[in-house]
Amino acid sequence: MSLMPNREVEFVEWSGNLIDVSKSHATEWGLPADKLAELEPLHIEVKSLHEKCKTASYTQLDMHAKNEKKALLRKKEAEFVRFHLQNNDKMSDNGRKELHIPIYDRTHTPHPAPDTVPEIEIEMPHARILRIKFRNEKALRWGKPAFVHGLECLWVIADAPPDKIADLLHSAFTTRNPLELSFEENVRGKRVYFAARWESGTVKKGPWSDIFSAVVP
Repeated sequence: MSLMPNREVEFVEWSGNLIDVSKSHATEWGLPADKLAELEPLHIEVKSLHEKCKTASYTQLDMHAKNEKKALLRKKEAEFVRFHLQNNDKMSDNGRKELHIPIYDRTHTPHPAPDTVPEIEIEMPHARILRIKFRNEKALRWGKPAFVHGLECLWVIADAPPDKIADLLHSAFTTRNPLELSFEENVRGKRVYFAARWESGTVKKGPWSDIFSAVVP
């Protein structure tokens, strides 16, 4: 089970459920009120823009605003789940099911920080889709190395190569190979820049890869 749905309509529904359930259990689970307060208005804005962009009256500015806000919401909710929900000892697995987030084995097996860099291959299976396959450096098979929980990928659409990792404004995370990113029609032909790193089951980060790129088909 991936962290959150890729399809926009499913993500909007998932996001609303995440916020509603988290608010109803905030005290019980010890969730930070300031982080929840950041998520709710952003979700409302994304949902409103999502609905507007399904009508004939939407503009390119609406579409651009929706994509930017949605990317920010995905990043913030991914961080909220990983840092405040996934390994929260005050929660039960029933709570994770209610939130529609993955349930992992949380036995205390030592998980060292990854020390290798992901090797990446980009596929373009369909229009507006980039598929990112990953494996350990020089591995024979695609997949994650030992003790690695998933792959974090930062990306941005830009006219020139970014100077630093911090310039990659959008975030995606997956525990399954490959990671699939979908884009809107108006960005076809534009170049996307990426960097990726491994993350352990105890949220320890590995080194970033070089920045690589692909054109949205």
